[in-house]
Amino acid sequence: MACAHGLVEHDAGFSIDASSIVFGRGVLAEVGEHARALGVRRAAIFTDRRLAALEHVAIAKRALEAAGVDVAVYDDVAIEPTDASFLAAARFAREGRFDGYVSVGGGSVIDTCKAAALYATYPADFLTYVNAPVGAGSPVPGPLPPHVACPTTCGTGSETTGIAVCDVLALEAKTGIASRRLRPSLAIVDPACTRTLPASVVAASGFDVLCHALESYTARPHHARPRSTPASARPMSQGSNPWSDLGSLEALRLAGLYLERAVADASDDEAREKLTWAASLAGIAFGNAGVHLPHGMAYAVAGLVRDFEMPGYPEGAPLVPHGVSVVLSAPSVFRFTAPACPERHLEAARRLGALDPPGEARPNEAGEVLAAVLERLMRRTGIPHGLSGVGYVEADVDALVRGTIVQKRLLDNSPRPAGAPELEALFRGAM
Repeated sequence: MACAHGLVEHDAGFSIDASSIVFGRGVLAEVGEHARALGVRRAAIFTDRRLAALEHVAIAKRALEAAGVDVAVYDDVAIEPTDASFLAAARFAREGRFDGYVSVGGGSVIDTCKAAALYATYPADFLTYVNAPVGAGSPVPGPLPPHVACPTTCGTGSETTGIAVCDVLALEAKTGIASRRLRPSLAIVDPACTRTLPASVVAASGFDVLCHALESYTARPHHARPRSTPASARPMSQGSNPWSDLGSLEALRLAGLYLERAVADASDDEAREKLTWAASLAGIAFGNAGVHLPHGMAYAVAGLVRDFEMPGYPEGAPLVPHGVSVVLSAPSVFRFTAPACPERHLEAARRLGALDPPGEARPNEAGEVLAAVLERLMRRTGIPHGLSGVGYVEADVDALVRGTIVQKRLLDNSPRPAGAPELEALFRGAM
């Protein structure tokens, strides 16, 4: 079931980077013991202001102090990080002289903590480590201090990846920093943290899970990627591979069974726990395979937002939550990518619970089958309908394409090549 791609010098191998994870209800209270075992004596807790008032941060702080760890809290993380907010966090980290970090929050918090540790440890101009062609794409010079990531949402998978994403304000587009050295030392995943999440946040983060898994599973296969020289330079976004397929397929199955339930009922502990586990699985998958067009397009969708506000998120600030910005274009994208590997698109649809048995669908119907499943799930969980639902119009397409075409790491991972003309058609199809 490998995706087709152009003739390139093949890389017959693939790499597996497995994350260290502690999973289960109540494990957040173990963070002090784990941090101490990693040699942490003075820790910075990264979080945001809303979370700082909730019990999760208090639990982590008490646990660290009980383990003899000196603690300082940074609660100024931006809900959607920018280059400016990353650098502000890095100043705090540098001035605090910490020997370890603990992040308690969603993907924005975890990503900010990664960036703060990086720039505090190896100071540089901001664009030094940012992915090319936006930045220089320079490698992280060496190891970073221990980072224990404690996610409070069930979606980003950032606790298992070496990726940190932010909005570069001058470009009005998102980009990221990618390095295995950014991967947290340990993820402490406590599903009990998700019970306080509003339904809209669960829906947005749940579609991030789903798209991580879909994009990893349908990415350009690892053996179609140009061989790395030296071999140690093999990228994290190496394409679909047998290891990532395992996590992707199980994450899709779990999302198909539990996403709607997790959104509908905050007290459905089983559904939120299963979706949280799916998030970690999908994070491990895309941390080794990479994502492609929906995420690349999402960076522009989030970066160019004008006045849309999502219920359940802070009021007064335009925002298209990350998972929403990704899935809005996903049906259009998977109609486009399906001809490259129809069997994989049909299998993904089956895992998500396609209404029509995918086994009865013909390969040329794969894109429509998968798109229909996604659109059904979006309607049932209250996701806006298409890009027009978050305020975009046809006149915005050129700007959206410009914000996407620079996401080379993601575009190169697509099973079908997509340049400016293809992206234009995809954005129009997503309206």
